[in-house]
Amino acid sequence: MEVILIKDVDRIGAAGQLIKAKDGFARNFLIPNGLAVPVNAANLKKLEQEKQRKSLELEKSRKEAVVLQEKLAALSLTIPVLTQEDEKLYGSITVVELSAALKEEGIDIDKHKILLETPIKSLGIFEVPVDLHPEVKAKIKVWIVKK
Repeated sequence: MEVILIKDVDRIGAAGQLIKAKDGFARNFLIPNGLAVPVNAANLKKLEQEKQRKSLELEKSRKEAVVLQEKLAALSLTIPVLTQEDEKLYGSITVVELSAALKEEGIDIDKHKILLETPIKSLGIFEVPVDLHPEVKAKIKVWIVKK
């Protein structure tokens, strides 16, 4: 029996995939649990519409990410911090502080998208990578200066 998966199923397939399953498995497990629907003209049409909608959403989010990438390329964040006498910071600059500084500039980026390998613990200029979209990456120039 051929079915269209609605949700990802381990070792079977991903959502939106057309698979061939044994009749009993499809009728007794996949369809009743809402994991799949039988293949017919209406369900195939829904599948195509869903694929088109997802591709449009992905393209729209990619365009927004490209615009945001251009903004970030022109941006230079300056973060004043308290330092010890030997130019070491009290504490460190983490993704939380970077996200807050970006928010002050009017750019709202989730802290999980900022790819800071280790917290910044010294004064200087740093390039911090940001993952805006699976296809779009950006870098933020961060200046850590003495208060």
